[in-house]
Amino acid sequence: MERRMVAPCFVDDTLECLRRHDVPIAPLLARLGLPPTISEPISAGQYGALWRAVAEAMDDEFFGEGARPMRSGSFALLCHAVLATQTLEHALRRSLRFLRVVLDDPHGELIVRDGLAEVTLRDAGPLRSAFAYRTFWIIVHGLNCWLVGRRLPIRWVDFKCSAPATGTDYRLFFGAPVRFDQPETRLVFDADFLKLPVIRDNCALREFLRQAPANILVRYRHDEGLSAAIRGRLHGMVPSAWPSLGNLATGMRIQEPTLRRRLQQEGQTYRSIKDEMRRALAMEALLSGGRTVADVAADIGFSEPSAFHRAFHKWTGKSPASFRREAIVMADAEDGPTLSPLAPYAQGAATRKHCKIDHQI
Repeated sequence: MERRMVAPCFVDDTLECLRRHDVPIAPLLARLGLPPTISEPISAGQYGALWRAVAEAMDDEFFGEGARPMRSGSFALLCHAVLATQTLEHALRRSLRFLRVVLDDPHGELIVRDGLAEVTLRDAGPLRSAFAYRTFWIIVHGLNCWLVGRRLPIRWVDFKCSAPATGTDYRLFFGAPVRFDQPETRLVFDADFLKLPVIRDNCALREFLRQAPANILVRYRHDEGLSAAIRGRLHGMVPSAWPSLGNLATGMRIQEPTLRRRLQQEGQTYRSIKDEMRRALAMEALLSGGRTVADVAADIGFSEPSAFHRAFHKWTGKSPASFRREAIVMADAEDGPTLSPLAPYAQGAATRKHCKIDHQI
């Protein structure tokens, strides 16, 4: 069974674009082997086929949600345009310029500050739907992840528009806190990722385009690849018990050089995985409250609180105390329950134990 599924609300949002433009829906669904009414999750592959069929029917890969149509073939041209770039920052800035030319609005601006990369959307017209902004993020961030060959964890996503009835599904989709009715629409991730090299070539692009967009919907989730398997192993241990790379390789029955090489192919190192998990553990502890910063530092493997302060500032651009204060404000403003920073790791562990669990995105 296909384990990664697309929630019905996103399918209906896609079909609503056809309804608004008077494009017959029933024949299109029948051609794809989908029922006339979709009330259950469908596979990422089915949704990818639906995405392509809707784009072809409308001759618009942005589903009529932009100021101008994104004509069929535009995404492929975008991929070719960024393939020769050297770093993620170079590729992202070029992507945003390309989409500005194609769509006019909404258009994105990359802002780097306080250790964060913020892709903020501008729009001269009225507010668009959450689905429109989500589609923009799928195109941009999905392409980013593919170019560098790894999942780029999102810190949070803001929407200027109001929350749809399925606001919780948006949080699950992004795997990060999502806020609506904000001053700006933006997606935020760590600025250090902008330095990552672009590792793809023309041969890889041909295969990527054959599978798009289903591949960018699911491939770079936490539950994919060798790095995900390592996170799952570490998730059940306290940081002080995390093994060395050599012991980890022995436990996984992989030669250490092979383990290092395969992680490099995913754009990861063992150290980067441990740092990412320590950051998540620290954020979880600070969000839960009631514990001193010194206690949190000791729990995640720092012998001195000062070393933890330096590491946490490098991870987030903030001190632990500032992060805790801002997180409380964000939780009060967010519509619905706050997603734990450890939720993706826990989800990956559950997947390995219960392989038949469905993951909706």
